[in-house]
Amino acid sequence: MKQNMISELRMALQDKVDLQTKQISSRFFKPGEEALVYGVKSVEVKQIAKEYSKQITACSKQEVFAICEELWQSEYLEEAFIACQFSESLTKQYEPADFQTFERWVNTYVNNWADCDTLCNHTIGNFVMMYPAFIEDLKRWATSPNRWTKRAAAVTLIIPARKGLFLKDIFEIADILLLDQDDLVQKGYGWMLKAASERNQQAVFDYVLAKKEVMPRTALRYAIEKMPQELKVVAMKK
Repeated sequence: MKQNMISELRMALQDKVDLQTKQISSRFFKPGEEALVYGVKSVEVKQIAKEYSKQITACSKQEVFAICEELWQSEYLEEAFIACQFSESLTKQYEPADFQTFERWVNTYVNNWADCDTLCNHTIGNFVMMYPAFIEDLKRWATSPNRWTKRAAAVTLIIPARKGLFLKDIFEIADILLLDQDDLVQKGYGWMLKAASERNQQAVFDYVLAKKEVMPRTALRYAIEKMPQELKVVAMKK
């Protein structure tokens, strides 16, 4: 079943290839971000994921993870997106041991910001809301030499941050990443702080003010993006 389904899924993607979409997609990635694309519109990729999600309901969690693994191995953006949809659909079945699988996917397969954000925002974000003790592992990720693992440490907490969760841990991860020179890491933790500001605006504002002398401007701009103009002016003032 596994191989037949994956073959059919890939054929479904190939049937929806659009050259203009392929050209546009390539513009979103800088040199060094290895993103292979079929060139399928996102709405159609979501529809294909939805259709094949019906088939995996009969599979065990480990069987679904094996399917995800093979999709990740292709390095195609659309297949990675579908793998993330499949793994997220299993949220209610997550167990602590699954973290090892998710961590391996981040370290082995993620090689662009889109894969990183799709996997971490939902699959891993849902996991840490169920098992908060693993946030300590995110702090370990933040010290990694791998740019995507570092970004993953921050963007995993986007959804929890919007819910007002884990503020202390968010600031600790921001502290670890604070001086990182990689703009995609800066954008990642800046986005995490911006998400946290939706429920904890004053606390995030105070954090930014305390760090503004050393915080890269890219991260700072992301962090204050949703704040009132008068707060932005104060935060940006040199």
